[in-house]
Amino acid sequence: MQFPKNFLWGGAIAANQAEGAYLSDGKGLSSVDLIPSGSTRRAVMKGDLSHYEPLPELTYPSHDAIDFYHRYKEDIALFAEMGFKALRLSISWARIFPNGDEEQPNEQGLKFYDDVFDELLTYGIEPVVTMAHFDVPVHLVEHYGSWRNRKMVTFFEQYVKTIVSRYHSKVRYWMTFNEINMLFHLPYMGAGLVFVEGENRQQIQYQAAHHQLVASARAVEIAHTINSDLQVGCMLAAAMTYPYTCNPDDVEKAMERDRENFFFIDVQARGAYPGYALRQLKDAGIEIQMEPGDIELLRNHTVDFIGFSYYSSRCISTDPEILNKMTAGNVFPTVKNPYLNQSEWGWTIDPKGLRLTANQLYDRYQLPLFIVENGLGAFDELDGEGNIQDDYRIAYLTDHIRAMYESIQDGVELIGYTSWGCIDLVSASSGEYAKRYGYIYVDRHDDGSGTNRRQKKASFDWYKKVIASNGAFIENQKHIKIK
Repeated sequence: MQFPKNFLWGGAIAANQAEGAYLSDGKGLSSVDLIPSGSTRRAVMKGDLSHYEPLPELTYPSHDAIDFYHRYKEDIALFAEMGFKALRLSISWARIFPNGDEEQPNEQGLKFYDDVFDELLTYGIEPVVTMAHFDVPVHLVEHYGSWRNRKMVTFFEQYVKTIVSRYHSKVRYWMTFNEINMLFHLPYMGAGLVFVEGENRQQIQYQAAHHQLVASARAVEIAHTINSDLQVGCMLAAAMTYPYTCNPDDVEKAMERDRENFFFIDVQARGAYPGYALRQLKDAGIEIQMEPGDIELLRNHTVDFIGFSYYSSRCISTDPEILNKMTAGNVFPTVKNPYLNQSEWGWTIDPKGLRLTANQLYDRYQLPLFIVENGLGAFDELDGEGNIQDDYRIAYLTDHIRAMYESIQDGVELIGYTSWGCIDLVSASSGEYAKRYGYIYVDRHDDGSGTNRRQKKASFDWYKKVIASNGAFIENQKHIKIK
């Protein structure tokens, strides 16, 4: 089970879920800094926001996170000990341009990422950088309406020119927008969109999507102009949608669900709005406002690779009784698949779905793929000796790496694998510390307690062996039941 030579094994984090220091050294408020934990979290993520500063009665986990901002050297040393070839991370837009519309960037913010990239490169770890990972300066949300406003393209261009000019000699792999299709599901989290009663949300979302797609194409153009060796990709929250039955109506519904997510990548990878999307827009009475040159820009500046996250497959039915059996927890509504188990947070566990999804994406786009998120969120507990035996995580990852290997044997061109939350961090979906993904335990808890002490879990040494063997260690791994 040898993986390709130079395969990029590693892990993934995001600025807003790991850095903390949310107003340190000139950083401005980011959209994610206004998403609280608790009962109101999902409503805010959907765009029902009524304030533009943190409220004292609410808790905002991104403000402190795990303090990667001050502890990055310690954390990167642990990543290097595991043998990481790559670390996928993001730059906080509001750390570089605190308001988003300044003419000059914040030098302290730029210096921080210089230091992080230099530390990674010292250990031979390749930075894989997301330009916008659920991150819009709040000033742009409040005063411009975020991505519903065409001016956002100009602000994003300035940001991209700044970071790519600064880091192009240190960062080879870039992605424009994290899980860009999240705009349709959690529009505030995905694009900083806030709605008022009576607005046509779908019209606004599609217009915002167009602006992000134009901005993504401009980012590709800018990066290739600065350094033609750079690889610039898109990023999709990916998963196959299975029809619940072979009823043609179920099959059609599954195809529609897949296309809803493919829409963004079809434009970014193929360079044009697909026919099915044009029909949907027409049928819905949605007319996207485009500027001269948009069509040519999208066509001429497509991405170099497809980055994607995969956690679970999805399932859909047209039977009202079946639709009552939906899973809990996942942002993407899905019917419970009777053939598959679920995680403690109600996410379907489907390793084979990763192989199927990778094949689906590669068949569709014929571009290199990069799995930049995959992992198991679970409750981790210290045993009687103070250790964390996370065999259930090892089992989940083992099965998914096997599926990834099979996709390579199918002919899929795969650049690398950066499993999500390689160190415990704040969950994007639930805002919890308790939902842990990492190989490294962080002593931080939802009640605000904890020392931020780092501790290796059993999966730490396991992943170290996987990387050292270039995947061959997986071949003889025994099957362990996933809790």
